Amino acid sequence: MASLPSPNRSTWQQLGTLGVELARRRALAFEPRPEGVRGPAWQRLLGELATPIEHWQAARRAAALAAAMREAPQPVPAHSRPVMLLPGFGTHPARMKPLATTLEQAGHRVSDWGLGFNFGPSEDRFARLVDRVATMARREEQPLVLVGWSLGGLFARQIAKALPDEVALVVTMGTPFSGDRRANNAWRAYQLVAGHSVDEAPLAQDLATKPPVATVALWSPRDGVIHPRSAAGWPGERDAALALRVTHLGFAAHPEVARTLVDVIARY
Repeated sequence: MASLPSPNRSTWQQLGTLGVELARRRALAFEPRPEGVRGPAWQRLLGELATPIEHWQAARRAAALAAAMREAPQPVPAHSRPVMLLPGFGTHPARMKPLATTLEQAGHRVSDWGLGFNFGPSEDRFARLVDRVATMARREEQPLVLVGWSLGGLFARQIAKALPDEVALVVTMGTPFSGDRRANNAWRAYQLVAGHSVDEAPLAQDLATKPPVATVALWSPRDGVIHPRSAAGWPGERDAALALRVTHLGFAAHPEVARTLVDVIARY
């Protein structure tokens, strides 16, 4: 029976480098939270587990309402606008498909951000996204509406600052743009996966400053991941803040969120 080859020096060096990197990321994940800074209570975090049930219940209510209104006169469709959806940290654009479907039914042209899973920002990813927004705005001959969930909302706000002529409206959903960057229950996971501190992230500068375009923040008092105050912001950091009673995960697909987006886009 042939023996297995033994690892060579290069393999051991690679394993050693990997071990150092894993230790560094573990240290980032277990950094102490600043004194006085808190994320949502653990009860709210556990409440995120109920998101699928809430979506099912909300979808049943929406279907019943649609059936009851089939004979009613239908409203005139809103003016069609190009909309880009930006996913939250660690998620794929497919998670926001229910929002896209409702927006398309309202007459809008919807696209995702084109970068796959959102595992955090880098200078290259941000540059590619800026190019994509600029290209789409030229093709559409109209500035875009950017809808960002959680970390995706930070991308949206920063893109609007870089391309104010190509962005007409920014809508953030459970996005931690205001206050301390550790006032949430996701910063440790972010530092573990992204490999850098939230203070050193490529998008970490000037997060609270309002983009020079209409900016609406959707937030929830039930959010188990992001502190409601961080997602709602303060006057001057956004133009309006609207509260929805959904979980943080619910922002990606809840029918009430979808209806609110249609209303907000029609209003701005």
